[in-house]
Amino acid sequence: MAAVRPFDKLPALNSAAFLLVGSDEGLQQKLAEAILREKKNFKISIHLATSLPLPSERDHLRPRIDLIAFMIDIKSKYSLKNVEASLAHVDASFFLGKVCFLVTGVGRVNYCSVEMNAIWKLGEVYCSPVLFCELELEGIRVATAQRLLRMLQICAGHVPGVSALSFGSLMRNSADD
Repeated sequence: MAAVRPFDKLPALNSAAFLLVGSDEGLQQKLAEAILREKKNFKISIHLATSLPLPSERDHLRPRIDLIAFMIDIKSKYSLKNVEASLAHVDASFFLGKVCFLVTGVGRVNYCSVEMNAIWKLGEVYCSPVLFCELELEGIRVATAQRLLRMLQICAGHVPGVSALSFGSLMRNSADD
């Protein structure tokens, strides 16, 4: 079980691969379906995992991963611990704009069991944007899917003149304002 690396495989023409890592498989599935329903001009493959590392026996079949979204449920300390443990299996070069943290359940802050400072610190330590959403609501799920799809398009190199690194830097700087 090796670390996930962004550049160990050649990119496929007009395609992108997205990895969703999180403990809530139901929300992962709903978000993946919302992303696939969106209009796009490239082929997309979405892979779901509850944690990393990914099994190595299917590594030769797995495409190059262009973007990883770690899902953290704000009402589950287990989901944060799961993401923290999974981060050790991601190659450091992924953190140059190809990783984001997706915090779910923000509509129920009164049931919050995860410290917001821990989430912000995670984004800061790994130089990755933190996105907040409520995937239970269809409208917000669609908006989140559109945002992630645009990020995936940039990370896969389908937007001329914009790299994943410059976009990630822009996302972090706008969060600081």
